[in-house]
Amino acid sequence: MANSCIKLGRTIIWNADDAAKKFIEQWFNTSPYIDAHTSGSTGTPKLISLPKNDMKLSALSTCQKFSIGQQSKMVMPLSANYIAGKMMIVRAIVSGAELWIEEPSNNPLNQDYGTIDLIPIVPSQINSILASKYRHNIQNIIIGGGAIPPTTEIKCTSANLNAYATYGMTETCSHVAIRKIGETLYEAMPGISFSLDSRGCLIITAPQYSFKEITTNDIVTIIDSTHFEWIGRWDNVINTGGIKVFPEQIEQKISEIISDPFYIIGTPNEKWGECVTLYIENPQVDINQLKYNIANHLNNKYERPTKIVAVAEFKRTYSGKIKREAL
Repeated sequence: MANSCIKLGRTIIWNADDAAKKFIEQWFNTSPYIDAHTSGSTGTPKLISLPKNDMKLSALSTCQKFSIGQQSKMVMPLSANYIAGKMMIVRAIVSGAELWIEEPSNNPLNQDYGTIDLIPIVPSQINSILASKYRHNIQNIIIGGGAIPPTTEIKCTSANLNAYATYGMTETCSHVAIRKIGETLYEAMPGISFSLDSRGCLIITAPQYSFKEITTNDIVTIIDSTHFEWIGRWDNVINTGGIKVFPEQIEQKISEIISDPFYIIGTPNEKWGECVTLYIENPQVDINQLKYNIANHLNNKYERPTKIVAVAEFKRTYSGKIKREAL
């Protein structure tokens, strides 16, 4: 069956599904806004209205960063119902690039598109990209929607993928910073700068955008106004006996020895206020052995989980991000 296409001036969009067609129709209507849902990873998803001008600025910024233009080709294995998919369509429209839309799945890139200048994926799609015989066609990969395990980052660098982790949110119309996989520092996109609030949380400053400034709940180390290292979420910090530990840092350290999906949160404890609790998606796991392995792996005794809970299945967001909650 022949591939369907939509021509929008210089832009050609292939295989647009209903979600993509609906978004394109909204993009060209008279409203200055686009409705979008937040991810729901840190609370209940909510409907917000994004200015189209902000979306254009963000799209142009990404196109500038990755040299996307009329001769470029992009592939989108994500749904246009969500901001990551919407923004790929906007990038194609503002740049005149060719965009191929794939049905969202954990098995993207199973046909030969030739050279791909940009493809956005979520962490659950990385292994399929690594296994694809077409991965050498990819010039740039942007990964959003969740944390990337250190072992996966090593696989990406070993495969010579030119991949970047993204930092952003729906409210900022996609990413405001990117980090080369294998490195630690996030770098601001053009026109964006960073500072800290009194808690040590990141403040995003974007004079050209309608939001101007957003204070986040992300604890970071600022290197300079355009570079930072992400530490963890302020609302996830565990205070155990007066000692503050960061779940995300612990997770990174022990991901080398745990193959099953897991997360760490603080749960109430009568003696210590909070205790470090690990939830793991494997009801058959040997909890005593896991505790032993972790204790041998972590030098900081305050980071070692006091409690381990094994469950059959976690709740997840659309992008595959685990919802952190006490179960």
